[in-house]
Amino acid sequence: MDHKTVLLEESVIALKIKKNGIYVDCTLGGGGHSELILKKLEESGKLIAIDQDSFAIEKSKERLKEFNNIIFVKDNFSNFKNILDNLNIEYVDGVLLDLGVSSFQFDDRDRGFSYWDEAVLDMRMDQDAKIDAKFIINNYTLKEITRVFTDYGEEKNAYRFAKAIIKAREVKEIVTNKDLIDILKLSLSEKEKRKQGHPARKIFQALRIEVNQELKVLEDVLPLIVEKLNPKGRLAIITFHSIEDRIVKKFIKKMENPCECPPDFPICICGKVPLLKSIGKKPILPNDDEVDINSRARSSKLRIAEKI
Repeated sequence: MDHKTVLLEESVIALKIKKNGIYVDCTLGGGGHSELILKKLEESGKLIAIDQDSFAIEKSKERLKEFNNIIFVKDNFSNFKNILDNLNIEYVDGVLLDLGVSSFQFDDRDRGFSYWDEAVLDMRMDQDAKIDAKFIINNYTLKEITRVFTDYGEEKNAYRFAKAIIKAREVKEIVTNKDLIDILKLSLSEKEKRKQGHPARKIFQALRIEVNQELKVLEDVLPLIVEKLNPKGRLAIITFHSIEDRIVKKFIKKMENPCECPPDFPICICGKVPLLKSIGKKPILPNDDEVDINSRARSSKLRIAEKI
């Protein structure tokens, strides 16, 4: 399947690209966002493209070979500040985060992201990482697995699924996606099996988040990005599920109103001043045409904030 960039025009427009500005695509992926940013930059402008997936970087290098004002960085965007410091870049004019799994990652059955194909449980965005989904399923305790399924998948059957996994792995190691899905299905009632949607959807989401520490990385990096933005610099973030979106929404709101004084204080004495302003009262959603072309865009939301 060809890589389809979600909310492409909307997210790049949100950055208000200056032709000679410096921008960061924290999630290079298939290179769609980066390509459009580069087309809006003059040669004096610069784009730093970050991805922890070597395959993504190599694919995008080929796609973007006509541009000479892009710097590719293989790293986790959690190291945002260090990446810019190592490049002697003090401030940037805009940062893009597309938090979804790239289409070519999802469609590569060997990566284990999809519950439709049989593959070894993996789900690592960085293939050099030590912890994969198979390790979690076969080594985490009942309590730990339940926590992952509850916190990151919002799965109401988290405890029941975790208990079934613990019981099954006592007999033999759980190796493939199919092994895991079969265990989940066996623990469901016939009525539950008939419900719309794949029973493993939330579980696979939860495992992917845990493997890649996605939420912790997101929470940690947002303040670092704000610190490195120029005044009027833009931050554009595309999320794909409610947990991510809540984190982003809460962070922007906190940056808009950071005052920690008691509400009955007549004036602020904590000294904390607003650092961001939200652009738009509500997130931008994909239109019907985009969803028809790319079903993975259905759950996406774009939030935009500007440095004060």
